[in-house]
Amino acid sequence: MPPPGNDRFGLRDRDQNRDTHRVNDQIRISPVRLIGPAGEQVGVVPTSQAMDMAREANLDLVEVAAQERPPVCKIMDYGKFKFTQKQKLKDKTKAHQQKLKEIRLRPKTDIHDVETKINQARKFLEHKDKVLVYVVYRGREMQHIEEGRRVLAMILEKLIDLAKVEKAPSLEGKRLSAMLAPK
Repeated sequence: MPPPGNDRFGLRDRDQNRDTHRVNDQIRISPVRLIGPAGEQVGVVPTSQAMDMAREANLDLVEVAAQERPPVCKIMDYGKFKFTQKQKLKDKTKAHQQKLKEIRLRPKTDIHDVETKINQARKFLEHKDKVLVYVVYRGREMQHIEEGRRVLAMILEKLIDLAKVEKAPSLEGKRLSAMLAPK
């Protein structure tokens, strides 16, 4: 015998059932419009008769539309119903988590290597991730900042169809960086 307060047709614990649906003995209004276990319309029946039908089917009587007159009740497995509701809610909340991807270059990076980096950035942007492109200067390269600006401008020009410039190119120490966000 199941413990009290936990069986299918006895009173359930209050904290266990705090959502919007009344189940089994919690349904006090009579009569109710009943929907059978296969989804068929049974009609308007007294609540006690609906409870008996649910017991015979070894399922729960669940109030699905309390605001209607008479209220609509359905014979179903309430545990399975709650599980599918949680799954639907979980699927709605799953969204793409936007990540920040970095692409690092040097002012003397060859044109073909830059093309490879552009293709990488294109993949990131198509996957809806942000891209931080930066050019790192070392030693005497700081005397030729315009070389890095030229490389960065070329990258931004090639990616303008997929991305918008979120942060314009700026020099921070020995790094010239720009931020791209997907359109």
